[in-house]
Amino acid sequence: MKKKMVEILKRMHKYNSENMAFQAFGFDSNIHYNAIVVAPSYTPYKLKMDSYCSITLLKDNKYTAGYLVQTKGMNIAWINTSSSDSNVIDHLTICAELTFDKIIFIGSVGALKKDFELGDLCTPSYSIAGGIAHAYLKDSIHDFVPFERIEPNQDYIDKAVQVLGEEGIQIRRASVFCTPSIAMEYYHLDEIKALGADLIEMETAALYELSDLMEIPAIALLVVSDNSATSTALVGRTQEQQEKYEAGKCIVLPKALLCIAENLP
Repeated sequence: MKKKMVEILKRMHKYNSENMAFQAFGFDSNIHYNAIVVAPSYTPYKLKMDSYCSITLLKDNKYTAGYLVQTKGMNIAWINTSSSDSNVIDHLTICAELTFDKIIFIGSVGALKKDFELGDLCTPSYSIAGGIAHAYLKDSIHDFVPFERIEPNQDYIDKAVQVLGEEGIQIRRASVFCTPSIAMEYYHLDEIKALGADLIEMETAALYELSDLMEIPAIALLVVSDNSATSTALVGRTQEQQEKYEAGKCIVLPKALLCIAENLP
């Protein structure tokens, strides 16, 4: 990890206890994890992965939970958090001292253009930070840049897209706007789309900033859950729309997750 990340952890420990990942999620610092999954809304049970993976609930708190997912000899640390970029920063930071190879973020995403269908699997080509939480990862909070464009490690995303394609899994690259408020995004949709965004969610800008500080490769796997351009609602889907979303969420997404966990460094 970078020196700044070391200093972040040092200052955090000054006011808090050691082994925070164990206390929050039940993760063992002596275990090497093939991947850490960051899931603001999905548990492995919600994705029906218990039918083909061994899943152990390690910690169940009011707003968070930690799981150990095991399959094909892999150990995957799974953190279930509340939504928002600040939650991702807080809960992934306390896991920074664990030993793991990669970060896989999974979640839902809203589409802003008509050519996206419910259940489509996407990954950010870049993320536009619409909130301020990512500024706390900078040297000074005064370094905040409104609507900063944050890119993932493109070489790593290239490898992921290639590996998924070889397994017959289609994934679309698209620009993402990260909003701090779902309710307020609709009032500002025209401004958000004018920034060049194809999709909208809450966390990936902060995720990629943090993964860079940790020097751990990361990829976000996002399933389209709604589309404002086609009036496909997040709440109140038809049965046909719900089936499309469920197929992406419970079939395509877990397959992509395990493929990356197993095949990417």
